Amino acid sequence: MKSPLFASCLLVLWFASAQAVPSPDAVKAALVKAVSFYHAKASIHGGYVYRYSGDFALREAEGIPGPDTIWIQPPGTPAIGAAFLDVYELTRHPACLTGAVEAAHALTRTQMASGGWDYSGHFDAAHRERQLYRRDPAGKLLDRSNAPSGEAGWHIWRQREHHETNYTTLDDDVTQSALRLLIRVDQTLGFKDQEIHESVEYALMAILNAQYPSGGWSAAFESYPANPPSQAMYPPKQASYPETWSKTWTKDFTGCYVTNDNLHATMIRTLLLAGQTYKEAKYTEAAKRAGEFLLLAQMPEPQPGWAQQYDDMMQPVWSRAFEPPSVSGRESQSMMWALLTLSAATGDRKFLAPLPPAIAYFRKSKLPDGRLARFYELRTNKPIYFKRGPGGKGHELTYEDDNTASNYGWKWPSELDAIETTAKRLAAGGVAPGLYTLPPVQRPTDDEAAKLLGSLDALGAWIEREGDRGIMRSSDGKKTQPMAGVIHGDTFVTNVTALCLWAKGR
Repeated sequence: MKSPLFASCLLVLWFASAQAVPSPDAVKAALVKAVSFYHAKASIHGGYVYRYSGDFALREAEGIPGPDTIWIQPPGTPAIGAAFLDVYELTRHPACLTGAVEAAHALTRTQMASGGWDYSGHFDAAHRERQLYRRDPAGKLLDRSNAPSGEAGWHIWRQREHHETNYTTLDDDVTQSALRLLIRVDQTLGFKDQEIHESVEYALMAILNAQYPSGGWSAAFESYPANPPSQAMYPPKQASYPETWSKTWTKDFTGCYVTNDNLHATMIRTLLLAGQTYKEAKYTEAAKRAGEFLLLAQMPEPQPGWAQQYDDMMQPVWSRAFEPPSVSGRESQSMMWALLTLSAATGDRKFLAPLPPAIAYFRKSKLPDGRLARFYELRTNKPIYFKRGPGGKGHELTYEDDNTASNYGWKWPSELDAIETTAKRLAAGGVAPGLYTLPPVQRPTDDEAAKLLGSLDALGAWIEREGDRGIMRSSDGKKTQPMAGVIHGDTFVTNVTALCLWAKGR
């Protein structure tokens, strides 16, 4: 998981001395300027990628995107569009709504026939000829009656028959973040934009039908789930420990139920938002079933946490070569926040029951520096890490943390105090409306808001030049340090969110 929301703000707090407290009007004007600049300079077909050189000659995401490619995976198009909408809700400036609606249309026009979204979306003719997008670049629905559709379940999707043409992913908040933006824009427009509203309905139905009887989801599907997975094939089970497990990667993605990278938590958040927005019980009920999956997925003593991935017998299994069967500190905290979210949104306290044993277990499992390990070995509870294999290739399991591979977050900050405090408040009846946005975000101080405002340049951009943040890849894939600096989408989203929170509290 990414670091807490305001950690990345430190990257742009370049002024050592305290600034004068800005006025709310000054912050609002600066936010509109920042949105207008980002929209005018960075938008392609209404969408966005991860970062740009300050002169916009270079674009980068996970790799070098083509000139007509947008990114869906946060902090791509949904995250930027949501930031635009935050500013519109604060200021009511029409330019901010225009940018959010264009981002929403970029999503409706890159939605797959399978129901959701891939990591990226394409508007060039070559890609659109071979991928099963539901709409053309102008928003017209295409005839996809022959697109793959039918029985749902991992036994179908793991065959990867349509991976290159019709891929919906729930990994890394891709489909979920796209849906949340579309739902918010749909509501803002009074549900009158038929293209957006229909796209939401189609995607939500796919998500409901992709949900297993236990309440979980797989990470992806490649055919439209016309019928939910059968209970006979996927009966709900309580999580248990495998008798044995391989200490080396099995090279077989046997997982059925996935919580990795907060997949389950973001699904719950998305469904609760849909239920709240459309006043339809089926979405809230699906979120509750997702919570019931978390009750099943909690491992028994002596490690009452959660794994990243389970097979259809509800036992932890390998995912990628550096993601072993284990109890995960990061994902478990995410699961606990998801349970708190459900309890807050529904008033049902049964979702609080797994928290006391989980909190107690992870408190005993803290590393010497107070953090949690990403992975704890099943039964022994030893922290697990991975180092590079011979010649720098592959990954090898290790119990030592002094030579770990650099591609992963092996340790994670403890959020146990905040989780426990929130749980006690909810258990005492302190349910707050709208608490589906858990974990709670702290409003920035006056000084932090002033520094963020002061770091915005005259054009309306947050430019970064220091360290790795001042480096990106050129069109040929080589690292370069642009003379004009680098504009990062995650910084834009973080700073806009922070300033909106500050202004709302004034």
